[in-house]
Amino acid sequence: MASQANLQSLFGGSLTPAVANVLDIPDIGVQIQSGLGCNVDDVEESEVTLVSLLIDDSGSIRFVPGNSQAVRDGHNLVIDALKGSKQASTVRMLTRYLNGTVLFPYVDLDGAIRMDSSNFNPDGGTPLYDQIAIMCGTVLAKSQEFRNAGIPCRTVTAIITDGNDEGSRKHRSPASVRPIIESMLKTEMHILAAIGITDGTTDFNQVFEEMGIPPEWVLTPSNNASDIRKVFRTLSQSAVRVSQARGGAGFSKAAAGGFGSP
Repeated sequence: MASQANLQSLFGGSLTPAVANVLDIPDIGVQIQSGLGCNVDDVEESEVTLVSLLIDDSGSIRFVPGNSQAVRDGHNLVIDALKGSKQASTVRMLTRYLNGTVLFPYVDLDGAIRMDSSNFNPDGGTPLYDQIAIMCGTVLAKSQEFRNAGIPCRTVTAIITDGNDEGSRKHRSPASVRPIIESMLKTEMHILAAIGITDGTTDFNQVFEEMGIPPEWVLTPSNNASDIRKVFRTLSQSAVRVSQARGGAGFSKAAAGGFGSP
């Protein structure tokens, strides 16, 4: 496991004991560093929004005909929607797969890599809880970099999965990652959203509730390509709305609206 000293060093000594325990995962520093991407000193914008996607690449995605392509199309729709928004220049985006591959670290939208059959071929497991902890750690580390540079930074992080956890080694229940999610939400600078594609057995509303993700930021589409595309469309619209929210008050209003806000 990562030492508490190393974790505190990575986050400038800002972690509470409960959050540090969530992040006490083997090679956490290396995994977080792989997603940090852009140099904060190169950013000229006065505010930044980090949009981070954690996308399931487990084998079950490809078992339903059309679902793999629907996920690819949905991911690319998010990129296109953000690029077409009025605040596109203020967005930095990261896409990470559930089995640890970073499709691209934080980059401006022109550097975002589109998904295709060569870079998204789901065949892994579902280490959901461990990877949520790693993703949250990455978001926290990058947003802290921006704040240290005097650039206000707010974030929206979306988790997309079609199955319950299978394969996490550190975290064996949704409640075990709750401390880091609660800590992020308490600052009112982060939005965490979750999409649970129905697998016929998992109660995703309960799973995400136990994690501490607000119910207004949870969607549970049916397990078919049409509904997956629809839910990514909703996600893209929400990401654009959040990215265009200016200042703390605007962001708080966008956060309170959840997926259902116009």
